[in-house]
Amino acid sequence: MKKLVRGIVEFRKNIQPEYRTKFAALALGQSPDTLFIACSDSRVVPNLFASTDPGDLFVVRNVGNLIPCCDESGVSKADESEAAAIEFAVLNLGVSDIVVCGHSECGAMRALVDGREKVPFPNLREWLRHGEPSKKRLKQKNLSVNHVNPLSQANVLEQIEHLKTYPLVRERVAARRLRLHAWWFELSTANVYAYEDDQKQFVLIDEAEAARILGALGSSGSDEAPK
Repeated sequence: MKKLVRGIVEFRKNIQPEYRTKFAALALGQSPDTLFIACSDSRVVPNLFASTDPGDLFVVRNVGNLIPCCDESGVSKADESEAAAIEFAVLNLGVSDIVVCGHSECGAMRALVDGREKVPFPNLREWLRHGEPSKKRLKQKNLSVNHVNPLSQANVLEQIEHLKTYPLVRERVAARRLRLHAWWFELSTANVYAYEDDQKQFVLIDEAEAARILGALGSSGSDEAPK
């Protein structure tokens, strides 16, 4: 907390002037093009590893970067917070992309590996049920569910499928108005990986992979999907 308070003073004295014009414009409204869903883990800082500025990302963070499914009417089957953020980002802000980003050494995935029933905190234990299908995904591929990082990657892919249970997401993806991306952040190297469906694996986002992604984003003749 002390570092937080001192940081605010430091920002006000030395950094704020650089951002004053930026924040003045943002005070009139926001127009991010990406909804970024990440874990609450303090070690995962999307704006840092993606080098983004204020206003670039609409960010949702929760334990395990989980997305509760919804029913065919578009109503969440669990906590409404994530569903509300998805609705707002897609319908109000008109984002063209949604990124689900997991990470290595994830505590939520460790809890699932060890057994959710062993979690001593009732709300956390219930919340982690949205990650149980990720264990089934690994088992279906005859992969061990006893390792955190493979489960974390499987969980990112599973949450993409959970996103598709939202009619508003499914319809816009089908109409090529919205794109879904599965990313994974490796803490020990600070590297980010993107899942490539044709390769069936997460690929390091280096210059070559970035060029491929950017090429795919621009395939329709624009950097943004039509809204």
